[in-house]
Amino acid sequence: MKKYNVGVVGYGWAATAHIAAINATSQGRVVAVCSSRPLSGEALSAEHGGKIRAYAQLEEMLADPGIDCIDITSFPSRHRDEAVAAAAAGKHIILEKPMANSPEEVRDIVAAAEKHGVRGCVCFECRFSSQFLVTKRLIDEGLLGQLHYGEVDYYHGIGPWYGQFRWNTELKEGGSALLTAGCHALDALLLVMGGEVVSVSSLATQSASPIFAPYEYPTSSVTILNFASGAVGKSAAIVDCLQPYYFHTHLVGSEGSLLDNKFHSAKLATDRHHWSTLAMKMLDSGDVSDHPYQAQFQAFFDSLDAGVEMPLTSLREASKTFDVIFAADTSAAAGGQVVRLA
Repeated sequence: MKKYNVGVVGYGWAATAHIAAINATSQGRVVAVCSSRPLSGEALSAEHGGKIRAYAQLEEMLADPGIDCIDITSFPSRHRDEAVAAAAAGKHIILEKPMANSPEEVRDIVAAAEKHGVRGCVCFECRFSSQFLVTKRLIDEGLLGQLHYGEVDYYHGIGPWYGQFRWNTELKEGGSALLTAGCHALDALLLVMGGEVVSVSSLATQSASPIFAPYEYPTSSVTILNFASGAVGKSAAIVDCLQPYYFHTHLVGSEGSLLDNKFHSAKLATDRHHWSTLAMKMLDSGDVSDHPYQAQFQAFFDSLDAGVEMPLTSLREASKTFDVIFAADTSAAAGGQVVRLA
């Protein structure tokens, strides 16, 4: 079995979770870290196991022929340039969300990977969570029938107590409530609803709480999606709430409904006045150490072994979600104007 040597760009909270998850896969191992902060290879090796080299310049790490894959966990404003450079160096790419800060930058990344024959994995790891694997199986088995309405909402107060707050408040890095964090919920909505989005409309607002005053952009938004099938969806991105983390999911179909970890299906002839409960691990934490990175990275390395694009979160597949996100943010900036997708 081939081993994939991975170099990690950036050394923040997400990077430490990525390193543990990569090293826990069958094929991956982290052998290098590149950071603008002074790092010691000896200290990194002691912290994470194995032998890890420290780099201060991305160009030096990309020139290392022993590295097969680059894992980009740096500031979002750097993603485009770093991913394009990694592709040009012939390295496969793991890319933390958001892919980039504009539709043009996302297209650049996809085009560079395809030009240089490398494959990618975007960290929409919620698609690999127990919650959405079970939910999707329920839908695929037809127990909800044909979905005509769905909502997946992201509630997570990203205040000074949270690791990414120090840069998340900047327009340059955060972008919008939807782009910086709510993208997980919108992506999950697209997964379960399926089909093409033809138009979106979005509105955004900002919390009056002084806690969230540093934000340079609206901290709450709600987006309505129209699907080619005629179905309708809704996704809220709320990063200014003072409450426990909540990944709200409600799906309505011709044969039943699902609410978080509860469902009713007419096909099972159960009492529609009572929910049945699904046994699955819920997305109930914003802590990156609780995210299902390992399952996603395992799927990525398996796809590299097979010489195919990875399932669910390849660069091109993830770019479709960002097309919708950027259209929604364009709508919100125009006061809710309907934006059609090409």
